Amino acid sequence: MYQTICEYLEYLELEKGLAQNTIDAYRRDLENFADEAEKENLSDVDRITINTYVRKLREKKFAPTSVIRKVASLRGFFKWASSVGIISKNPASTLEQPKVPQRLPKVISIKEIEEMLHNNLTTLEHVIMELLYSCGLRVSELVNLKINDIDLSSKYVRCFGKGSKERIIPIGETAKRVVLEYLPKRDLIIKKYNLNTKRLFILDNGRLINRQDVYNFIHKQGKLIHKNISPHTLRHSFATHLLENGADLRIVQELLGHSDVSTTQLYTHISKKRLKEVYFAINS
Repeated sequence: MYQTICEYLEYLELEKGLAQNTIDAYRRDLENFADEAEKENLSDVDRITINTYVRKLREKKFAPTSVIRKVASLRGFFKWASSVGIISKNPASTLEQPKVPQRLPKVISIKEIEEMLHNNLTTLEHVIMELLYSCGLRVSELVNLKINDIDLSSKYVRCFGKGSKERIIPIGETAKRVVLEYLPKRDLIIKKYNLNTKRLFILDNGRLINRQDVYNFIHKQGKLIHKNISPHTLRHSFATHLLENGADLRIVQELLGHSDVSTTQLYTHISKKRLKEVYFAINS
């Protein structure tokens, strides 16, 4: 079974062009299933095997979203294996996809964003905050930015999202200013450590910034405003604040890189919820 999983992952990379993070998630899910199923041959897997696996996930108290993702991974894998003739029958063909419990994304206010931006940040930290919030970047998009992905004269940043999908996002004057302040410091680090990289973000010790660095920094900033937040909180806040200030839903969809507008519509529910909170606070 493990060999077939490797072939499927290769198909996702070469034929589907999925991002490495997505492929790694598929690998973890499918290898976890193979470990639990204890079936040497894929043809030995039946619907009972899959149902037993899903039941074990629930018994182990996996989050509903994790169960949903793992089931989706299995559905895709067995559909592919059936289509290429590795198995004669797809045991997951009638497997129901669990429903996602709707949970509104966590956002913070503009005032809290401004407070974080005035927390004595380094130049690098300031750029990270500006691009995460004012451009709504995912953390993976941020850490993979290259020096030529930012055009300061035209005031835009180019990033590659899920499935290596390219999008262009405008940057404001403040973001432009902090990037201009950061670039000379980056040049000094490049020279000091004799680096040969096009990556935009480099730490003072010459190491390329990674996802965990950004998570740790944002989490630390959140503690200063007494909030438990992540880089994605800034992306959620970016979208919510745009909609609250009259931005068109389709424009926000493009800026976020959502393939389906229904994903973006979730932020309209946040705006309505916040509107009610403000109304009742004023009229209580």
